[in-house]
Amino acid sequence: MRVLYVSKSMTVGAYRDKLRALAAHVDIRAVVPVRWGRQPVDPVQPGDPPIAFRKVVLDGYNHFHLYRSAQRMLRDARADLVHIDEEPYSAVTAQLVFHCRRLALPCCFFAAQNLDRPIPPPFGWLRSRVFRNVDGGLAGTDAAARVLRRCGFTGKLAVIAQLGVDPERFRPCPHARQRVRDSLGLDAGFVVGYGGRFVPEKGLPLLIRAMAAQREDAHLLLIGDGPERALLEAAARDAGLSQRVHFAGSIRSTAMPEWLAGLDALVLPAIRLPARMEQFGRILVEAMACGVPVIGSTCGEIPRVIGRAGLVVPEGDATALAAAIHRLHDDGDARDRLGREGRRRVIEHFTNAAIAAATAGFYRDILEAA
Repeated sequence: MRVLYVSKSMTVGAYRDKLRALAAHVDIRAVVPVRWGRQPVDPVQPGDPPIAFRKVVLDGYNHFHLYRSAQRMLRDARADLVHIDEEPYSAVTAQLVFHCRRLALPCCFFAAQNLDRPIPPPFGWLRSRVFRNVDGGLAGTDAAARVLRRCGFTGKLAVIAQLGVDPERFRPCPHARQRVRDSLGLDAGFVVGYGGRFVPEKGLPLLIRAMAAQREDAHLLLIGDGPERALLEAAARDAGLSQRVHFAGSIRSTAMPEWLAGLDALVLPAIRLPARMEQFGRILVEAMACGVPVIGSTCGEIPRVIGRAGLVVPEGDATALAAAIHRLHDDGDARDRLGREGRRRVIEHFTNAAIAAATAGFYRDILEAA
């Protein structure tokens, strides 16, 4: 079975671990945008399956972008099935489904949207068109599957996480702790981390407030960037934390395992906004795979990702978040136990190997039905 996997997320090198895992089950080929806004596109790495970098219109604009010469791209791939790694209401999904129908190519989409909310024109029309013509859909969570059904999708549907982790890439590293502290200019100290975009729905001002209640040896490492960086820098200054809040900037995905493994705890304090709710929390499973205890809010899918392998606090509650950080600071046994339980949970539920096997099974179901 030859599968063409079309995905802007595969501009990130570490995410291609999923493609490598799929290659154990199917002949996988990928199409990836040659550029994606200001985000750097990682080059092909040893072990990657064949990847074609294609030009897109409106690169960097999620749900709006389109591939140039899409029909020729699909025809030349000579695939048995096309996996469109995009929401069903995205313009690119409608574009590729349309051309798949013209070429009699079975195809499926992926949905992570877990909020059932009205979407503006023309996206509702695009979604209806996709629903009528696609052969199957993958939902990242049970909540996303419920949204698809409520919105009218009656086709073949499977619930499979979008991206797992490679437990050999993300693993405990005894030397990482000191290397992270050396990079921050610290002799010792308790380091709490966050990794991802600096955007309102991640609740990072709450994390600054929670850090203000910690002891002076507690430091916060913020990995990433985004529109709220200036706000967070100001919040740290106002709280007297300029020497204890560190901004690492954007780090290549392949370097993330060592940074994560060097933390004492990772926090994802996400909050729900009218149009956004945490859909998964990949940084959580990456940290858990590294044996790092995690703290997450009750927002969206976070409690179901963490399970019993971390601490969950009410979203928007800086006092509860501060107490959870303080608990891990003072209780080394709890840190060790949660770190072990987190890695065990990832290996049982969130590895690329498990996700790839389930996804390949869904491909076979689609082809048999087609």
